[in-house]
Amino acid sequence: MYGLIGRMIAAPGKRDELLSALNGSIGHMPGCLSYVIALDREHPDALWVTEVWDSAESHKASLSLPEVRAAITKARPIIAGFDNRVETIPVGGVGLAGAK
Repeated sequence: MYGLIGRMIAAPGKRDELLSALNGSIGHMPGCLSYVIALDREHPDALWVTEVWDSAESHKASLSLPEVRAAITKARPIIAGFDNRVETIPVGGVGLAGAK
């Protein structure tokens, strides 16, 4: 399994627009077991994205999906930066039955 947790910073005042762009990419993504977008309580322009995939290869392949590419194109101009990113190895949790 492959996990990714990152904080994305939107351009000032553009967090909701960025959230909309990211939500637009959530569809059928082969190998994606969980994709959660959360608001940051402390930073008004930040979003946290937590992903769980069956493999790093599935995550990489998702970047070529038309929906994901469209979301990236829409989001890129309103992303001010990324300030936290960590890769993880998910081992279990709600919705991840059978994780090892």
